[in-house]
Amino acid sequence: GVMVERVEVKDVRVPEQLQRAMAAEAEAAREARAKVIAAEGEHKASRSLRLAAEVITDSPAALQLRYLQTLNSISAENNSTIIFPVPIDIMSSFMQSNNNNQQQQLFQQQMFQGLQQPNFSQHPSSMTPPSSS
Repeated sequence: GVMVERVEVKDVRVPEQLQRAMAAEAEAAREARAKVIAAEGEHKASRSLRLAAEVITDSPAALQLRYLQTLNSISAENNSTIIFPVPIDIMSSFMQSNNNNQQQQLFQQQMFQGLQQPNFSQHPSSMTPPSSS
């Protein structure tokens, strides 16, 4: 008999359709790994935010210090625009009072218009003149 010690493959031709399938599989595996890495990053970020919220809850001055630190870093970059964040509770009370003011103004406009314009939907014989008392 013949004994084969080794085999060397020099040129392998893979059909194009199989190449595309292998490339798609490799791409899907890369995307899956990227999603796992992104999810781990989001998880770590959410834990860090929770810890930061606990620190700020324990010490309200920490929020003010962080705010000043942010303003300092923004001003160091020579930006022309600085955004001042306003706490949501202040904005919500302002929005509520603004909404109430708008409702009152609308009501007053409707009342004023109602006094100026006669109601022509009624028959003229049923309209009574205003009393002089």
